[in-house]
Amino acid sequence: MENHRTRTIHWNDPIPAAQAGMQMSGLDYIRQMIEGKFPPPPIAETLGFTIVEVAEGYAVFEGTPGEYLYNPIGVVHGGWAATLLDSAMGCAVHTTLEQGMIYTTLQININLVRPISLHTGKVRCEATVIHSGRRSATAEGKLFDENSKLLAHGSTTCIVMPLPSIE
Repeated sequence: MENHRTRTIHWNDPIPAAQAGMQMSGLDYIRQMIEGKFPPPPIAETLGFTIVEVAEGYAVFEGTPGEYLYNPIGVVHGGWAATLLDSAMGCAVHTTLEQGMIYTTLQININLVRPISLHTGKVRCEATVIHSGRRSATAEGKLFDENSKLLAHGSTTCIVMPLPSIE
């Protein structure tokens, strides 16, 4: 193919960081990830986004869309926005968890408001916890372009549970 492109992705084994993270609160773990003490998870490397800010019940991710994310109609696939929102909302929930507790997404609802393309530039995804309980947590997130135009928004319900063993 005349216009063939390639992309090489490198990532670190995620298990050592996950095991270390299980020995601290969710907020401390995410903060140390931002500080570079733990490598980013492979999904962030694969899809080109990163967590840039965190506080209890709050997380901010940023990413720059690339053409490797395009769908057949020539814009960024909505799954990228959904994954960015799911990651930010999940990390916001993670910041509320005590040591020994984990979460996983039970349900997400995403609304794609505007198309995303190479011309969109860097995007910012802000997520805030609405409720964090012993068995479930909910959060909402919004994805903006550099001009603060809303691109997508969503909500999540996460199940909260005690830490299982990782192998």
